[in-house]
Amino acid sequence: MMQTEVLRDFDRLVQRAFNTQLSSEPVHPMPMEAWRDEDGFHAEFDLPGIDAEQIDMAVEKNILTIRAERTKPEGRQYVTGSERLWGHFTRELVLGDHLDTESIQASYVDGVLRLDIAVAESAKPRRIQIAVNRGGKDPKELTS
Repeated sequence: MMQTEVLRDFDRLVQRAFNTQLSSEPVHPMPMEAWRDEDGFHAEFDLPGIDAEQIDMAVEKNILTIRAERTKPEGRQYVTGSERLWGHFTRELVLGDHLDTESIQASYVDGVLRLDIAVAESAKPRRIQIAVNRGGKDPKELTS
């Protein structure tokens, strides 16, 4: 049962949300890779050339929003070619109820923003003790 819920949460995690800003400027997506393991969910976002101070993250309820900005350098006259994206970048992730949003860890190294999100304790499997009463004797506890 939990495996299905975990997969559903993972599917929600990788959904994209574009153009969430109320601005006339285009909003660019952030290239992302996401995966899960025993420890939780992980995602990496490529943000090369963006200063860490230009990255903003917030979580409200189960929506994680990441915004970043790369300002276009001034004074470059007669640009002969440009494949870089400048301006605003944004990404919204819908986090499943089984993720612990209080435990989100973020790091930014070499232009890659990494998020680690643990599975909530309430969503982890646990063992349940079963009390057995045998003919008036003291009940024995069995572990299932």
